[in-house]
Amino acid sequence: MIARSVKRYERVSPRKIKRMLDVIRGKSAMEARALLQFNHSRSKIPILKTLNSAIANFKNKVGTVRIEDKDLFVKEARVDAGPTMKRWRAGFRGTADKIKRRTSHITLVIDSYKPLQEEKGG
Repeated sequence: MIARSVKRYERVSPRKIKRMLDVIRGKSAMEARALLQFNHSRSKIPILKTLNSAIANFKNKVGTVRIEDKDLFVKEARVDAGPTMKRWRAGFRGTADKIKRRTSHITLVIDSYKPLQEEKGG
């Protein structure tokens, strides 16, 4: 069973986010969270929020089955380019210089190492 979380229109360039996603792809959820918390990149904040949301989505989806973070891993980590905001700034000798403010769509998919089994009530 998988769970996914998507953060759209994040105001960080996809190139900067991709560097962080390459680090956590395939790692366990606990290890990915630790790697993000101790990194000094501005792009870690939206990725950490998306990771926490994906873990919460997984736990909510399985319902009564008890699952721990150490049993989960990042199956897929992807970033896509969002819309680019185009701005202008005064340039050399009265010309206009283009500024591109890029946005990103972050997608994280979480899966479990173990097959899930229903708990028996009693």
